[in-house]
Amino acid sequence: MTASLAIYSGLKHAGIDFAVSVPCVNLQELLVLVEEDPDIIHLPATREEEGVGLCAGAWMGGRRPALLMQHSGLGNCINALASLDMLYGIPLLMIISHRGGKGEPIAGQVPMGDLTIPLLQTLNIPYKTPARGEGEEAVVASWKEARERRRPASVLLDLEYWRER
Repeated sequence: MTASLAIYSGLKHAGIDFAVSVPCVNLQELLVLVEEDPDIIHLPATREEEGVGLCAGAWMGGRRPALLMQHSGLGNCINALASLDMLYGIPLLMIISHRGGKGEPIAGQVPMGDLTIPLLQTLNIPYKTPARGEGEEAVVASWKEARERRRPASVLLDLEYWRER
């Protein structure tokens, strides 16, 4: 099973039926799978905080939402996460392509990559960093935690996750 297919299978097993995405090269195969799934409403967004709002509305309308984005988008949506989802107890699954770590070829990815985990910790947003082969289970467990805690939860997919072995 490919890395993207494992995440997609996790979304399906978790019952995710609404997804908002902001493009990322690592997520491109996953975005195609989500877009082609007739059981998932997929809305591309221009900014991540827009995605937080769309997902909150979807939750209030009875959907199970996920936001698919690159780690840099976390910085863009901190206020929306804190003042909407966390304030009103709205669960959200965030699938985050975590760039900037070991082997990162683009220097501009490193600063926010270094800050991603500390920001999640500061916001008290749980995260899982699955190894290859653990993606599906991480997605299902993170959605369960988001629902039970009525807060956002995230799955961080670093460069090692995406590399074929």
